[in-house]
Amino acid sequence: MQELEKLTTEYVDNEDRIRLSGQLRSGETVALWVTQRLVNRLLPHLFTALENHSDKGLPNEIVQSFALQAAKAELVESPPVLSSPKTLSWLVDAVDISVEATSVKLRFRGRQQEQVGIAFQPVQLRQWLSILHSVWGIAQWQGDIWPEWIASEKKPMQQPKKAALH
Repeated sequence: MQELEKLTTEYVDNEDRIRLSGQLRSGETVALWVTQRLVNRLLPHLFTALENHSDKGLPNEIVQSFALQAAKAELVESPPVLSSPKTLSWLVDAVDISVEATSVKLRFRGRQQEQVGIAFQPVQLRQWLSILHSVWGIAQWQGDIWPEWIASEKKPMQQPKKAALH
């Protein structure tokens, strides 16, 4: 399975989907199309993984909120991954999740046996969830799924600059 090194997350209005443009270790790019329905199923597992990686001595909302703010402060803007007509593009049908001691690994799978993976450290996962939450607001999708520690973030009024997550 090929691994993503860099990931750009954006909402594409005319598709009403999220596009994950990823750069593979080989330098090639791939565009993964993800539906709201699939993300709705994925998010609770990611929230649980983060909660399990956190200090149990304080209330969860406080720990997660502070950890999210710290992760966002460490986020460095970099050029986005750009798709081209030659970019392999496919609809994600399933996401396999593997929670390990120091990371959360996702494997995105398509109908034609396509698959790529990415590993997130807890800080990186919080950064990506923050980006995903912003994209969710742009899409104007219902936000009931988001826990308070993310939902209380300011919601953007416009599409943010494309930024990549390493």
